[in-house]
Amino acid sequence: MEVQLQELIEQIKKDGVAAAEAEAKTIVEAAQADAEKILADAQAQAEKMLADAKAETERMTRSSEDAIRQAGRNLLISFRESVARELKTIVGENVGAVYASDAFGELILRIVENWANTPDAEEIAVILNTQDLNQLEETALAALKEKLSKGITLKANDNFDGGFRISVNEGGAYYDYSAEAVAEMLSNYLSPKVTELLKEAE
Repeated sequence: MEVQLQELIEQIKKDGVAAAEAEAKTIVEAAQADAEKILADAQAQAEKMLADAKAETERMTRSSEDAIRQAGRNLLISFRESVARELKTIVGENVGAVYASDAFGELILRIVENWANTPDAEEIAVILNTQDLNQLEETALAALKEKLSKGITLKANDNFDGGFRISVNEGGAYYDYSAEAVAEMLSNYLSPKVTELLKEAE
């Protein structure tokens, strides 16, 4: 009986140890699996953070480069506009100087003579502002009066500051040689050439 009891105790110990070992193994395996999952999650999160940081850096780099390009374009556009304005001012000043000189009357005379020799031009009207008309009345425009018999008339119009306009065939054709119109025309002609020169300088 004592032997059987001893064997039973041994069996219980053996079974208890085996159960404890199995339980411990299960706990260790679960802990190991949890650790591996935590490590994998941490690694995945770190990789995601690294990828996000890289993407953000690339986005910021592209954004900065785009901003620099745009700033460069804006600066170039601003510079070209400034050059165009300056060119228009210079052209306007030069046209104004010519129109204020003695050459103004000669210019009108030559243009009117050319129109007078055109077969289709039956009625020619030279339109000037009152001040220019009065100043030129006694000089260059006196020569035009000789052609009045050919249908050339002088008219005053104060809707423009300087220069002159020509009306042909009672307004059938209208040509604007006002200081503003000529300056605008010359500026438009010169601006593309200046732009090309600026491009060559880039």
